[in-house]
Amino acid sequence: MSSFFKKKTAVQTSPEPSAANATPTPPIVSQDAASSTERTWWQKLGFTSAPETANAPPAEVAAAPVAEVAFAGPPEPTPAERRSWFDKLRNGLRKTGSSIAQVFTGTQIDDALYEELESALLMADAGVKATEFLLADLKRRVKEAKATEPSAVKALLADAVTELLVPLEKQLVIGEASPTVMMVVGVNGAGKTTSIGKLTRHLADANEKVLLAAADTFRAAAREQLAVWAGRTNVEIVSQEGGDPSAVTFDAVVAGKARGCSVVIADTAGRLPTQLHLMEELRKIKRTINKAQEGAPHEVLLVVDGNTGQNALTQVKAFDDALTLTGIVVTKLDGTAKGGVLAAIARERPVPVYFIGVGEKLEDLETFDAREFANALLG
Repeated sequence: MSSFFKKKTAVQTSPEPSAANATPTPPIVSQDAASSTERTWWQKLGFTSAPETANAPPAEVAAAPVAEVAFAGPPEPTPAERRSWFDKLRNGLRKTGSSIAQVFTGTQIDDALYEELESALLMADAGVKATEFLLADLKRRVKEAKATEPSAVKALLADAVTELLVPLEKQLVIGEASPTVMMVVGVNGAGKTTSIGKLTRHLADANEKVLLAAADTFRAAAREQLAVWAGRTNVEIVSQEGGDPSAVTFDAVVAGKARGCSVVIADTAGRLPTQLHLMEELRKIKRTINKAQEGAPHEVLLVVDGNTGQNALTQVKAFDDALTLTGIVVTKLDGTAKGGVLAAIARERPVPVYFIGVGEKLEDLETFDAREFANALLG
């Protein structure tokens, strides 16, 4: 099991630029700052004077080579900690796994077994494409292994599920940009703000300086909920009541750079992918973040509710088409009978799954491991 995230730091190999050639430091934007819509466009981009007179860094400094040195993030979890997480995951997936496990209680491997397995996978919301793929792969494995007992078929299915899910494994990396900017999206009720709070806690515990942007500006409860998490984790937050979401994210990124933050996380308003005008607002937020920091956002994370099954796959497709997702957080897998949706995602839109959650506590959000998930599902 890998640590919760990895960190990379960039070390300049060229001499520091002189004070005369230093790039102007963008102004710090506090929570009480005026809306960015009241500033000129060049102030929004972080300049302290008009671009004609702003000092640009010399070409030789801008083009200086950068050497990257990789550092580990939080400490590796102990075997006992990981075992505790596996037990929670297995208990959380019990509703999904029990219906599949029942298929292997018979005494022989025949067409009836495969038909029952097909029904169980479809009921678990694995989807038609993933189900057909898994059945074909399983039959091949059974033939090659010359398996004769249903219990052996169950173990081979765990191998097939693992291999299908491996492309979803990817670890969150921070530090390749300063700050690393994350934009978090999803529908209402998926658990965006709670997931941000948990992720912030993990980052803060690893001594990362985090700044939160409350870009869900039209729902007071969202700002208050994010502020509670900011207080719990002792991190700063940029918020404006009733302000423009793009302005809030712009201010947060500029403030994050000025304050030396390592991570800026933007919470956004929940919306359905069918609400085209609201999806366009998300695109605007993404463009605005890029204006505040070239190359940002570095992560566009979609939070989906595991209970929604195939609808979660629909959300992944829609948000990925609109924003080009870099990762997914799957929440509320505890108690759902639809945990097979990860197989559908892997087969039809393999966007990396950074984290999965099985509860409300901090420790109930963990990194995704394909083998672990398959064993918990069928164990």
